[in-house]
Amino acid sequence: MSVARQLVVEADGGSRGNPGPAGYGAVVIDPATGEPLAEAAEYIGVATNNVAEYRGLIAGLTAAKALFPDVGDALRVHVRMDSKLVVEQMSGRWKIKHPDMKPLAARAAAVLPPSCVTYEWIPRAQNKHADRLANEAMDAGRDGRQWEASASTAALDAPARVASTPPPVQGPPGDQAAGAARARAALAAARGAATPAADTLFPVPEAAAPDATAPAAVPASAGAPQAGWGSAPDLGAPATLILLRHGETALTPEKRFSGSGGTDPELSATGRAQAERAAGHFAALGAVQEIVSSPLRRCRETAAAVAARLGLDVRIDEGLRETDFGAWEGLTFGEVRERYADDLTAWLASPDTAPTGGGESFAEVAERVAATRDRIVARYAGRTVLLVTHVTPIKTLVRLALGAPPEALFRMELSAASISTVAYYGDGNASVRLLNDTSHLRQRGGNRSPTTRSTA
Repeated sequence: MSVARQLVVEADGGSRGNPGPAGYGAVVIDPATGEPLAEAAEYIGVATNNVAEYRGLIAGLTAAKALFPDVGDALRVHVRMDSKLVVEQMSGRWKIKHPDMKPLAARAAAVLPPSCVTYEWIPRAQNKHADRLANEAMDAGRDGRQWEASASTAALDAPARVASTPPPVQGPPGDQAAGAARARAALAAARGAATPAADTLFPVPEAAAPDATAPAAVPASAGAPQAGWGSAPDLGAPATLILLRHGETALTPEKRFSGSGGTDPELSATGRAQAERAAGHFAALGAVQEIVSSPLRRCRETAAAVAARLGLDVRIDEGLRETDFGAWEGLTFGEVRERYADDLTAWLASPDTAPTGGGESFAEVAERVAATRDRIVARYAGRTVLLVTHVTPIKTLVRLALGAPPEALFRMELSAASISTVAYYGDGNASVRLLNDTSHLRQRGGNRSPTTRSTA
């Protein structure tokens, strides 16, 4: 039996406009020496980031296969990318539903036998070589020429690589178990100890939940972070996401499903007062540097109140919108149970089940929210960002950061205009610092405030 030949592929892609002028880059690395063996890059015209990232993966796998065409099934390739979407889809943990992604994923899977390829998410800072190649390709396209390997300087900007790579850690960035495993590996390496095995994660797809409470058993956590971080390496300032749920609408006190497929209600008088209270709180806090909001009206109105006090602009991100609850929009939980009992039971039992009438499943929403998280964390590394969004996105972010199973989403409550906070570090680890805080709403002589109940 022949000895397996091991390679590492780092790939990336980018689009200046999304969609816009796009390019990809990939590098094949010898894990025994850390040396690059082959580079690939190309300007591909107008495309999205995701298309460019998949093209980079295909190019990297193709280059790896070309280096050792006679090895066959003995070739082992470990792919490292900062695109969680590609890593999760190619690992089989996320479904591929976008029509532009399916043929690209099929092409990538056909380059080498699936059993020969493993995938790992890495922070963007660790993917500089491929990122630089992609930017060189886009620069070349802008100037009307093709990228040339002989003119590339991408390797000069790549971080120094160690002679061997640690075992791949499964799981998307921001997941507690994956981040803890990386931290333990770093600590063990610093002590000269053997690298521990990666945690076994609870399988995705992920789920979130509205404010309705359902009886659901929560299984034991798949892994727990090592206690004590005194000797951990300095990871720098985290990207801190302050998660503000929008203020009340007319539907909020009645606990009605209010997603992105309904009437898009405005804030009520109570909701506007809550937004002003939140604005005053953040003005006094003095920490918010950026504001990003869901496109739905209740969030835009809440974000505008805060932005006016802080003198900041509001950036709209479609990924922060609430779930589309289909035919359940505007109904209470009890009304849905009366009208669509079987559908509701199936929805509560599985994150892959969509609400009646073509709404979004929690798995679909979680994929969107996680991708949005990755974009925001990469864009605002080391900064404090206020995200004005909804119940489902906030619960999803908290659940992922805790490494909790989907059932945990039914055990959290988020009041209107409540504040939660999650910090994301450079090693992929996340820290939940606050959940469902409404202390800023309980001011003397003010409007009624909701009761705070946190059950993380």
